[in-house]
Amino acid sequence: MSEKVRLALDVMGGDFGPSVVVPGAEIALSRHGDIEFVLVGDERQIAPLLAANPRVRARSEIVHADVAIRMDDKPSKALRYGRRVSSMWRALDEVKFGRAAAAVSAGNTGALMAMAAFNLKTMEGVERPALAALWPTLRGESIVLDMGASIGADAAALVDMAVMGAAMARVVFDLDRPTVGLLNIGVEEVKGLEFIREAGQILRDADMPTLDYRGFVEGDDIGKGVTDVIVTEGFTGNIALKTGEGTAKQIGEYLRAAMSRTWRAKLGYLLARNAFSTLREKMDPRKSNGAVFLGLNGVVIKSHGGTDPLGFASAIDLAYDMARYDLQSKIRSMLDAYHASRPAPPVAPLEATS
Repeated sequence: MSEKVRLALDVMGGDFGPSVVVPGAEIALSRHGDIEFVLVGDERQIAPLLAANPRVRARSEIVHADVAIRMDDKPSKALRYGRRVSSMWRALDEVKFGRAAAAVSAGNTGALMAMAAFNLKTMEGVERPALAALWPTLRGESIVLDMGASIGADAAALVDMAVMGAAMARVVFDLDRPTVGLLNIGVEEVKGLEFIREAGQILRDADMPTLDYRGFVEGDDIGKGVTDVIVTEGFTGNIALKTGEGTAKQIGEYLRAAMSRTWRAKLGYLLARNAFSTLREKMDPRKSNGAVFLGLNGVVIKSHGGTDPLGFASAIDLAYDMARYDLQSKIRSMLDAYHASRPAPPVAPLEATS
């Protein structure tokens, strides 16, 4: 049997903590027989749940941490009281010291980002980490980043995100040369902010063998899945994410209201219930739950804080894939190849002194 994939779970993170994390681990274990878990949290709360999940208990080690990061804490406050002692920090420690291949937390996003950057540090040459998520599209799924790990970016940061997103696409979608687009207000090269146009020019000129840059894409192209990877800075990316989530909920409410309005509508729903079931499955946010912090010295997965066990299992699935297929080495090799291929900056001529 191949070597086990050992994952650290922040059991106290999220809105529901152990009551979601441990059952989620049970679901993930049924999908991946080579997983082991480090369950980081309050042992008094974890032990009774493990007693009801003997398969998880047999594959798990508990690391006690009775401090839980609150969902509404500012990152600076979470760092002050949670550094070294919280379940979130100690789950990251498992990755830092090589005892786990990835950490998964449904906790406070800002706190997780701050603690991960402080504890694991960013990869050499990476200006800032990025949060990459799977986005359901008409073609299947695309990877969109940054979804809000940091606000603002320059051209170099966008290019690094393009490379890291392509590395993730190679793991998740099993592609040799994923397609990449930059999110912009138009597809024309003259449109958009200067740093976006500059990043586009860099990616065109680089012509990297490990990614296929397709130019600018617009907001309505995200759902179409026109490229495997879509890159933007965190402020815009987070707005796009929340807009997409809100639109999906809005459509669902419209459908529910329309299908219950009259007896004819109810009859139509009964006749088309298989089609509606398919639509509901495609729109189920639990199936794509989980985002990856890219650019850190370790794999960190952020689960939605309000998810259920099935959704948390999806986040574990993503951590498993990132660890099993060695996302970190793919990012590092692609970044190294890109940085090595960049032309050296021009050297200014020496001025005469006399």
